[in-house]
Amino acid sequence: MAVDTHWLADLERYAMRRPFLKEQSIWAVWAYRLGRRIDGRPDGIARKICLALYWPLFRFIETLVGISLPKSADIGPGLRIWHFGGIFLHPAVIIGANCTLRQGVTIGNRHEGGPVPIIGSNVEFGAYAQVFGDVRIGDNCRIGAMSVVLCDVPDGATAVGAPARIIFQHDNPAPAE
Repeated sequence: MAVDTHWLADLERYAMRRPFLKEQSIWAVWAYRLGRRIDGRPDGIARKICLALYWPLFRFIETLVGISLPKSADIGPGLRIWHFGGIFLHPAVIIGANCTLRQGVTIGNRHEGGPVPIIGSNVEFGAYAQVFGDVRIGDNCRIGAMSVVLCDVPDGATAVGAPARIIFQHDNPAPAE
């Protein structure tokens, strides 16, 4: 089985020894990456058995830590979740590399069947930030705590408030660390 470079990048962002014992959020990230690996397997009985075992594991971890990362979501490498609980992503969401989520973040559509956000790389979400609908969050952005984002946020911008407004924007944003 090939090495999962996305999972290795996730672990690197946790930057601690034995993160499974110290941060419950990594359990949800691990379950998400496992689901993606299972989906990448060829059709057959082994895949069906893996999926049958995966779903109860996913639901157990989702319920235990309050983080829902559906395996159909497209999440880049280096995902970091600070604090666990109340994090929900729409199954069709796209998130770039090295993004950070804090507790209470919700990313999804505004109405059933509607379009979902596309999130760039190096985006940092404050606690309880919400992003809904057909919006694009650019690279190297910061979304403030308790903000409600309903429109596009350009690269390098900081958005705060409900509804969110741009309060700061770099001309040439540098990648967040």
